[in-house]
Amino acid sequence: MSAITAGVVKSLRDRTNAPMMDCKEALVEAKGDVEAAVAILRKKNAAIQAKKGERETAEGRIAFHIDLAAKVASLMEVRCESGPVINSEHFVSLANDLVAQVVVSNPESLEALVAQPFYKDPSRKVNDRIADVVGLIRENMKVAKFVRLQGGHFGSYIHHDGTVGVLIQVEGAKNDEQILRDICMHIAAKNPLVATREEIAKEIIDKEFQIARDAAVASGKPANIVEKIAEGKVKTWLAENVLLEQPFIKEEKKTVGEILNGAGLKFVRFVRYRVGELS
Repeated sequence: MSAITAGVVKSLRDRTNAPMMDCKEALVEAKGDVEAAVAILRKKNAAIQAKKGERETAEGRIAFHIDLAAKVASLMEVRCESGPVINSEHFVSLANDLVAQVVVSNPESLEALVAQPFYKDPSRKVNDRIADVVGLIRENMKVAKFVRLQGGHFGSYIHHDGTVGVLIQVEGAKNDEQILRDICMHIAAKNPLVATREEIAKEIIDKEFQIARDAAVASGKPANIVEKIAEGKVKTWLAENVLLEQPFIKEEKKTVGEILNGAGLKFVRFVRYRVGELS
């Protein structure tokens, strides 16, 4: 049996992030064999993960990763149980690793993601990486959703508390990181329903027009201006809900679409995640 010194225990803790007492117990069980102790700790973490797997994960954070060289980006929501955990070093690191995994390995689903070899250590699965942090923090954790975009240029923004995140994809000869970040901040704040009016069914626009028209008639507006009032209301409704028609939050005399055009950028797609929202 190898000697279990304080230095050996600390070395195991540095390697696994497990609590000191857990490291010492694992080393005792492994009779001082460090590799065996690592395996014992990982097995213990997997058992903790299985036990906590049914517990509700109502909190979490949004993370993003962009590979400029490969022109690939991802946005992800990672869940945990309690608010204090979302800004903890280990949970933030886990979220960053998981969203980078999506960029690197392009999983087709949540199930495929956790079953993939972990890109930083292919001898282990992604689920093992999650289990390590579950075992350390003692909370259930899971990936709620992710998206992976490829091609063009990207902008991103994560709100200071980590609960809202935005990813935007554009095309153009030259990227403008500041404008894209500002537009992502705009999307986070304004929460547009869609990017263009073409994405809204004609029936919905017609319904908004009819509601506005009926309201104008009911309020006694002259018949010759009822149609114009209704058209104005629909235009306002579109400006509130369609990204490219919204007044840009930092320069309200221009729309988001005009800001992009002025920068020589063509809009492709945006994704906005908020922790707990279905999408």
